[in-house]
Amino acid sequence: MYYSTTCSSPVGMLTLASDGNNLTGLWIEGQKYHGNTMAGEMVENKEIPVFERTRKWLDNYFAGGKPAVSEIPLAPAGGEFRQEVWKILCQIPYGSVITYGDIAKLIAEKRNRPGMSGQAVGGAVGHNPISIIIPCHRVVGSNGSLTGYAAGIDKKIQLLKLEGVDMSSSLFVPKKGTAI
Repeated sequence: MYYSTTCSSPVGMLTLASDGNNLTGLWIEGQKYHGNTMAGEMVENKEIPVFERTRKWLDNYFAGGKPAVSEIPLAPAGGEFRQEVWKILCQIPYGSVITYGDIAKLIAEKRNRPGMSGQAVGGAVGHNPISIIIPCHRVVGSNGSLTGYAAGIDKKIQLLKLEGVDMSSSLFVPKKGTAI
């Protein structure tokens, strides 16, 4: 059984999910793939301790703090490849961005392969079930395009600005393809 609750944030209403001990989901209202990794029924229960820890983490984050991903016990549901991608996302520092291609290169090197598909990485990034905390918003296209955020490009920009990313440099909003 999974538990859920909601909380408000500067980017909209958030839904949190837990297995009772770990955070298993965090979705922004209207986000693509909202709740799709939950294998069981979700019962509303705001009293789960990890929800209180997550609210405090989010309050710190939205106040401009830089809380560590490790402060919250996370258990996102996904296959080995997705888990590998999400682990890399957790290592992207605040105020930084990385490209889908860079992540593909890191995985290819780790697996001792000549290459890896950036599109496969994009699929894993787009299906991240724990938005904000697993910072998929820090991933951009190889040309600097702010593409691929399932909660919407406006939310991606808002989160990057909050974290101090220089938005005036080479980052831009593409004319098409703003969500995976």
